[in-house]
Amino acid sequence: MDVISVIRTKRDRGELSPEQIDWVIDAYTRGVVADEQMSALAMAILLNGMNRTEIARWTAAMIASGERMNFDSLSRPTADKHSTGGVGDKITLPLAPLVAACGAAVPQLSGRGLGHTGGTLDKLESIPGWRALLSNEEMLNVLDTTGAVICAAGDGLAPADKKLYALRDVTGTVEAIPLIASSIMSKKIAEGTGSLVLDVKVGTGAFMKNIEDARELASTMVALGTDSGVKTVALLTDMSTPLGLTAGNALEVRESVEVLAGGGPADVVELTIALAREMLDAAGIKDADPAKALADGSAMDVWRRMIAAQGGDPDATLPVAREQHVITAPSSGVLTRLDAYDIGVAAWRLGAGRARKEDPVQAGAGVELHAKPGDTVTAGQPLLTLHTDTPEKFEYALESVAGSYDVAPAGTAFTATPIVRERIA
Repeated sequence: MDVISVIRTKRDRGELSPEQIDWVIDAYTRGVVADEQMSALAMAILLNGMNRTEIARWTAAMIASGERMNFDSLSRPTADKHSTGGVGDKITLPLAPLVAACGAAVPQLSGRGLGHTGGTLDKLESIPGWRALLSNEEMLNVLDTTGAVICAAGDGLAPADKKLYALRDVTGTVEAIPLIASSIMSKKIAEGTGSLVLDVKVGTGAFMKNIEDARELASTMVALGTDSGVKTVALLTDMSTPLGLTAGNALEVRESVEVLAGGGPADVVELTIALAREMLDAAGIKDADPAKALADGSAMDVWRRMIAAQGGDPDATLPVAREQHVITAPSSGVLTRLDAYDIGVAAWRLGAGRARKEDPVQAGAGVELHAKPGDTVTAGQPLLTLHTDTPEKFEYALESVAGSYDVAPAGTAFTATPIVRERIA
């Protein structure tokens, strides 16, 4: 077997054999296949796709590249959630402790930012002392004592995906449905969770721009999970507008804490509770009310214990960017559009994301929103604030936000898109 023949097969729109898939995943994991060769194969997959048989085998090969975890020793049922990535999508931060406060164990393996979308681990690392890297023993201990853990997948868990995940981020192949589905599901199946809720984003700020592609991705992942014995359900949720009022790392942590304190933006609260209900139902917990757990402070208690258990200081002051630039409303009227993709790219350009897999991110960088679509604005009032430690980045970010919003005359009718658009089980 050689990598050139594998690349040519997919380049020429052929079907990869099980033997080809098993070999190339194993060889890439061992370093026999170079990054540039896997990049070529990933691009061929993006352009020509994979059928269900290929995706299932690719996922199985990713799982087989490492170990599988087991949570049978826990006294609680396990429930996990995964988002396909969005702008301002900080939902995991309040969601994990909320579901734990309602009686489930939440083993949340999360990732870094991909392209214009933020990464949960990047956000949490803005908390002084917080550690993303835990051994399996440490992860199980945090999960057992607090009910929730958010951490990076260990080196032994789907190591093929860890390499490919970083490569996709810097080679323009993030959007490939087969690679998204196999990346997510290989980790989640290997992780050993009993149930899984998928938050599949759809809209300008998502990797799936239209509802048809989102359905295809969701259906593919639900089938992969169900066939592997994991109770899996997916929600298709809107990502045409950023979630909440922040896109960045420390900015989003601050907003998540506001949600846990009983406040925060209405859309973040709505989606957090909707996903919590799905997770609890999938785990077989029928009598818990996540809205109550959010309001009475019990979710906040779990958050503080979880952050402290991973070395973080829940009372520490979060980093703030050294420089800010305010963008004001050009006219008075109704804000009718605020494009999630443009805002995500601006946050990335300000330093909240990375252009290369080895790049650092700025904890305080990002975009703060002062209005959402449907709000009435006045000419000259702040619309967006850009945050960065490196002011030379402002010009590049301003290019992204220049066409990101529309203000219509006062009295213009506006109808918001529902946050949860469909459910697939």
